[in-house]
Amino acid sequence: MSELCLYNTLSRKKERFEPLDSELVRIYSCGPTVYSYQHIGNMRPYLFADLLKRTLLYNGYRVRHVINVTDVGHLTDDADSGEDKMELAARESGMDIWQVAEKYTALYKADLEKLRVLPPDVWCKATDHIPQQIEMIRVLEEKGFTYSTDDGIYFDVSKDPGYGRLARIDLSSLRAGERIDGVSQKRHSADFALWKFSPTEGAARQMEWQSPWGVGFPGWHIECSAMSQAHLGLPFDIHTGGVDHVPVHHVNEIAQSENCFDVRPCVRTWMHEEFITFEGVKISKSTGGLYTVGDLEQMGIEPLAFRFFLLGAHYRQQQMFTDNAVVQAQTAYRRLVRHALDLRASGDGNAAAPAGGFRDRFHAAINDDLNLPQALAVVWEMVRTPDLGPREKWALLRDFDRVLGLDLAEARIERGEIDAEIEVLIEERNRARANSDFARADEIRDQLEVQGILLEDSSRGTRWRRA
Repeated sequence: MSELCLYNTLSRKKERFEPLDSELVRIYSCGPTVYSYQHIGNMRPYLFADLLKRTLLYNGYRVRHVINVTDVGHLTDDADSGEDKMELAARESGMDIWQVAEKYTALYKADLEKLRVLPPDVWCKATDHIPQQIEMIRVLEEKGFTYSTDDGIYFDVSKDPGYGRLARIDLSSLRAGERIDGVSQKRHSADFALWKFSPTEGAARQMEWQSPWGVGFPGWHIECSAMSQAHLGLPFDIHTGGVDHVPVHHVNEIAQSENCFDVRPCVRTWMHEEFITFEGVKISKSTGGLYTVGDLEQMGIEPLAFRFFLLGAHYRQQQMFTDNAVVQAQTAYRRLVRHALDLRASGDGNAAAPAGGFRDRFHAAINDDLNLPQALAVVWEMVRTPDLGPREKWALLRDFDRVLGLDLAEARIERGEIDAEIEVLIEERNRARANSDFARADEIRDQLEVQGILLEDSSRGTRWRRA
């Protein structure tokens, strides 16, 4: 069996994975800020974390997975200035802030279920862990890592000689105010808020708490440190998130956790997935491409077809989203479902039967830093090979789907949809023949024949029938 190797952002290389506990792997994934709908760019981190979790389970580990819900403290500039995104959303919608959090948390979880993301072992909310956050800040203050300004309590990065190693940050190269604007009393541009004081003028905040430093609310970074320690202990095995978390949020998490709890490293392996892009730039509210899972459904794209789309690129590669690309992914997903339907009709096979090396190759692909594109190539080769019988193929496909998460054992396609996709394949074959690409034309004929579809070419065109 191949060894599991994962890319560690901290070391900038792939490393053989060795859990701290021989049987239980502990993972923390940075969750959403629940002030609005989660668009498809927001969903990639959770699909990535799900594939990681499924790969660990496939390798025989038990997993304890924690995802947080940020419902306070995340400001509009993602750092220490601007408004709290939750407070702003509540004011603009006219809703109570707790209702905003409840509404968008429920919608987010419903989208994860549609995408067949395994639920975490622990959902935790920032607002449920205020005492733990206050206690962490108190300890850091006692150790001399904090200072006070007019607007809050800040972490002094100059007191941490290891600050920024995750992102290779050179503090001496940062100019004052370069990274975070709007806080004139900060001693260094990289210093970050642990606790923000409630404003004394203007609209009152809906979320605020008493603390040793005055009424206020926690900074964005401290919540993840407090919740990961509370539910996983330190150190733990893997922390996941987007690449945009590396230079600020995760760097600050490390500084807080390691200096508060005197545990170094606080996390063994840091893993980050790249963006989905739209017209060459990261999908965000300012750049467009803000489809939600519900929007895709309105376009006729099944959620699991979008999951299949994401399987087509390695998590450390940016992935370009276009309407055409996701439609093509749905076509390929339905082809795989058709194979599943045909194989499923053959009855259950023996997963331990001779598998022509396909199981080992699939396992090697996912264990090579979650190389799902390569794993999918193995799947396609397996379902098309004449060297295995239907029952053996079905056993392998069910086994592989433990990682793919495409719900192939329960998949359904309506007869009319199948017929339409057969016509699409025939059109593609006709174009291939017109371009003298006879290898592709033969491949499509063979693919349809495996599905029980026979083609009849004549001077009047190509007709098809079921065998």
